[in-house]
Amino acid sequence: MPVMTETQKSSTMFTLPPLILHPFSSTEDSSVLTESSRASLVMQGLLPDSGQSSDDLDRSLLRGRYAELRMLFYVGKDLTRWLEQCVEVAGVDEELSRRSLTRESFVCLLVQKVPPAVRRKLETWGVLDFPALFRRALGVHIVFSEPPPLECLNSDFLRRYHRYIDQWFDLSIQQRAIARCNDDEFTYDLYASGEYTQMLEQNWKS
Repeated sequence: MPVMTETQKSSTMFTLPPLILHPFSSTEDSSVLTESSRASLVMQGLLPDSGQSSDDLDRSLLRGRYAELRMLFYVGKDLTRWLEQCVEVAGVDEELSRRSLTRESFVCLLVQKVPPAVRRKLETWGVLDFPALFRRALGVHIVFSEPPPLECLNSDFLRRYHRYIDQWFDLSIQQRAIARCNDDEFTYDLYASGEYTQMLEQNWKS
């Protein structure tokens, strides 16, 4: 696990572990999400009638909502792992250990104060509203320890799930006294899982 160097300490810029994200969705999920988006637009009158019944459109919509929820769960798993690594790194540093930093302390570095290089990389991946993505991914993990089966979720919940998890996230942050991190003292890198694995393999070979 990466540690802070003396140079980094003296400049008060601490390098956190890299954030490694696995693919957001599979090819199958992408197809389901596309069909769900199309169904939603048809139901709103923004696309011509596709000839599908209202029930069929609603089923396509809900399948997509469920695929989104699963995607958020697995993104949240990567984010939660990273937050735990940040706490571990902070705990072994003499200066940071005195500040009682928790997982929530580092959340702002995901949703509010993303390093410019990380922001550019996410935008290159086509992830423009990454603060909402990360908030919701973490919000899902406040409630679910495993992806819930589709049959266990109410259809009304699936239609509006993003509103609920936005509130779960906000409440989890607001209800705790948190030692905050400043964006001018921490930095980190972002990698796709395949990219990071390839980089490690190249380092091992050299």
